[in-house]
Amino acid sequence: MSEPLRIGLLGAARITETALVAPARAGGHRLVAVAARDRDRAQAFADAHGVERVVGSYADLVADPEVDVVYNPLANGLHGPWNLAALKAGKHVLTEKPSASNAEEAAEVRDAASTAGTVFMEGFHYLFHPVTRRLHEVLASGELGELRHVETVVAMPPPPDDDARWSLTLAGGAVMDLGCYALHAQRMLAPWAGGDPEVVSARGDDRPQAPGVDAWLDAELAFPGGATGTARCSMVHGTWQATCRLVGTRGEATALDFVLPHQDDRVVVRTDSGERTEELGRRSSYTYQLKAFAARVRGGEPLPLDAQDALETMRLIDTAYEKAGFAARPRS
Repeated sequence: MSEPLRIGLLGAARITETALVAPARAGGHRLVAVAARDRDRAQAFADAHGVERVVGSYADLVADPEVDVVYNPLANGLHGPWNLAALKAGKHVLTEKPSASNAEEAAEVRDAASTAGTVFMEGFHYLFHPVTRRLHEVLASGELGELRHVETVVAMPPPPDDDARWSLTLAGGAVMDLGCYALHAQRMLAPWAGGDPEVVSARGDDRPQAPGVDAWLDAELAFPGGATGTARCSMVHGTWQATCRLVGTRGEATALDFVLPHQDDRVVVRTDSGERTEELGRRSSYTYQLKAFAARVRGGEPLPLDAQDALETMRLIDTAYEKAGFAARPRS
């Protein structure tokens, strides 16, 4: 194996256990340091997950000479500022999505990544799993014919009232938390749809406890090649749902949980020849993601995601908000 990554963790978020700690162990990488607003919480996290040491602040972590990769799972509104700080410190960055609070800030992150010359990647882990790769393979093979319609749905039950996802100042909202998956998955179909889609219309609603924060949003999209798209996201749904359905002139293919394929790894293909269900494996998509990220950092292997891709997704998010009558998320 190539030299292990030396990873620093911003915060002690629960997602870090699944998205970074377990994949790092599987890949033989080092968890060098963690910083959190509450040092005791950081120490408890370090003790539980084998992090080598605790540092006093986020600033100390991004400046730490022993850290070469910064993982940023903070609240959405803190992604942009600390991604910028890490890049300016010359670190590689793996950030939870989205990369910033709005497109203006995402452009600054893109420019900082270009100046730093380090690897920057937004954590759209689903893209690396065999479920999504197979969905793209089926489309590329011509089995479905020409792409005519894409439907992505990402929905979940409501988070607690005090959750950061209901905070406007922390760049919360259904599109920021879930819809970014729904929109990004549509953008990734550009090679078979004549280019990136545009949002042509959108509608959504907030809730009285969180004015200005979208509880749900539906967006209608159009691709240059004539295909249409529907992206639906909700933080007030009865159950978890994350489907991606591709409809072509000869058939259709559906991933039953493209965001968390370790929960459901099925892809269902229907054509005039019949229906089949393929099971692609329940290994964590985060494990595939960190392996690809490490291969880029240590071996220069290509990645499908970079700071420019993050900016293009953020532009689509801002447009969806505008079309639905919401303001873009403010900077923290």
